Formats: sequence, C-alpha cells, structure tokens
Amino acid sequence: MNEILIAVAVCCSLVVVLTVLILVFNFTVGNFGQCSLHINDGAKDITVEGGETMLASLSSEGIFIPSACGGKGSCGLCKLKITEGAGDILPTEIPWLTKEEIDAFTRLSCQVKVKKDIKLEIPEEYFLVKEFKTVVFSIKDLTHDIKEVVLDLKSPAEVTFKAGQFMQIKVPKYKLSNEEVYRAYSISSATSQKHSLEFEIRLVPNGICTTYIHQYLKEGSKLIVNGPYGDFFLRDTQSEIICLAGGSGMAPIKSILHYMKDAGINRKTRYFFGACSKKDLFLLKEMRQLEQDLPDFKFIPALSNPEPDDNWKGETGLITEVLDKHLQDGSNLEAYLCGSPGMINACVNVLKDNRVSEDKIYFDKF
Repeated sequence: MNEILIAVAVCCSLVVVLTVLILVFNFTVGNFGQCSLHINDGAKDITVEGGETMLASLSSEGIFIPSACGGKGSCGLCKLKITEGAGDILPTEIPWLTKEEIDAFTRLSCQVKVKKDIKLEIPEEYFLVKEFKTVVFSIKDLTHDIKEVVLDLKSPAEVTFKAGQFMQIKVPKYKLSNEEVYRAYSISSATSQKHSLEFEIRLVPNGICTTYIHQYLKEGSKLIVNGPYGDFFLRDTQSEIICLAGGSGMAPIKSILHYMKDAGINRKTRYFFGACSKKDLFLLKEMRQLEQDLPDFKFIPALSNPEPDDNWKGETGLITEVLDKHLQDGSNLEAYLCGSPGMINACVNVLKDNRVSEDKIYFDKF
C-alpha cells in the first residue's frame, strides 16, 4: 500500500514540475511580446502579439490568406513573400516550394511563427477578401456522402465572386475539435445569386469540418465564412472548353456553367464527370437542363464500377479512359478540372497527350 502511495505522490510531483516548467517557458522563452508586421514596403503596418503563426496573426487583424487545410501545412495555398524576420525554412514547407519560390523569399504563412518584427508582401486582392456572417438556410442530401448547404448572407448581405472561386468556412469548437478551424470549399452557386452562398460538401472520414457539417450543422445555425479566393475561373477566350470533375468537384464547374448561361457565352463545352456507381451521381436533371440552355454544351457522366442493378447505359471506365476516347486534337482547348489530386494528375497527363497546352489547363485540388 505504501508503495502505491509513494508512486502516486511521485507522479503528482512530476506533473507539478512539468506544469511549472511550461509556465516558465511561456513567460520567458515563449513570450515574444508585441511584434510589428511591415506590409508591402510600409504601405500598411500592424502590431500583433508574438507566438502565433503568420496566418493566424493576419487573420486576427482581418487579413485573410487562402488556406484549404486550415493552417496545417498540407495544402500549400497560404504562400507569402516574407523578406525579413521569418527565420529558416522549415522541413514542412520544402515540399510546397520550388527553388524559384525559395530564392524569392516565398514562405508558407501557416508555418512561419511571428517571433520578431517581420517584413512581408501581401497581394492587393487579399485586402478585398471579406468575412461574412451567415445563417444556414437549407441542408439537402445530394448523395449518400455529399450535402448541399445554402447560407443566407447577413453581414455583409451581398457577395461578389468569380464563378469557380472558393470560400473558407469557419467551423466552431465542438465534440471532435477543441479549436476553431477553417477549410476551403468551392462555391457552387451562380454569380448572379448575390445574397446567398451554396456549397456541395462531401463527407471526409474523420474530417473535422465535413463531420461537423454532415452530423452537427442544422438549418438556422450561424456560420462565418471568408473569401472569395482563387484563380480557378473561366478565361475570356474563344477556345473550346473541357470540364472534368468527380464528387464534390461538381461545385465550381456548376457555377461556371451557370455563369456561361447568364452571360450568354456560347462556346463549345464538354463536361466529363466521373463517379463510381449510379448512387454517386447527382444533379443530373440540372445538367440536362443546362444542355438545353447552352447551345453547344454536353454533359458526359461516366461510371468506373457500375452496380448490376444500376442498368447503366452511359459511359463506363475511369474518367481518364473516357476522356481519352472522346478527345482528338486538343490544341484549341481550355480545360477546367476539380477533384482529388490523383484524378487531376491523371487527367492532366491525358490532356497533354492530346495536345492540350499545359498553360491552358486550370484546376483546383481539394
């Protein structure tokens, strides 16, 4: 019995010692005090508390930098040019930076800790990004793992964006997360829809944000979003268009198609949509209606593994195989892709093999 009491006392003492050490560290080594951020050659100077990441520090001042992963260092979107005070490049940054970017002082803002005064450059368009307070208007099942979420804008009450761009949704603390987190989702609504935002969000197993949206979010709930972001939008040319998507990658393509309809853009367009089986298809009626509304638009869904009772009469096989079969000379094509990194990489190879110029292939990998 005495041995047990002694062991408990030792454990408690160790916990106390460790707690004291952590507190001492936070108030000495870990206390960086106030730091100045000198932005765009002094055009804007702000003061922040040291110790946070650059991404978080800027967000706290209402300057939002795109980040699909919410600051986890796994998307590479939050790049900024930081010329002084950032310290050495971290191993977590290297996979996302080219040699040219490293030479140009490009860093991942989610990995750079603010420990001293810093000089950095922020693209002017990021200062136009806004934070929106919204209320969930509707949540609807599109498939077994994709929900359509419509948000009514409250403040500001109106949004302007380019079809194809994305927003960041802020998910509050809840059962599976002890902190607020941001994730990026493409806008699926038409640009003419100024007072609400629509998203098509697929459930990612163990995903903090998608689990919250699929299992906890309710109609009438309040959500904060910021944006818009991204350079995935329709270019103003006369080239023929190829669109490719899978799953919730439908969202930005749908927005682009509605923009084309509203703007009277009549370019030849072929949209290849890859799914596993019939249960993974959605918005078929809307796509068929767009075939009626757009003079030279064709929607081509393909199932890679149709079920016996699907009675599928359409295209079968991997979307890359279907795409390759339909393409001939792609020298006059622009391609717009949205889906998983694996799907996009494979489709890019097929497009290049069919003479689509690499600088005319645009994509979002989410």
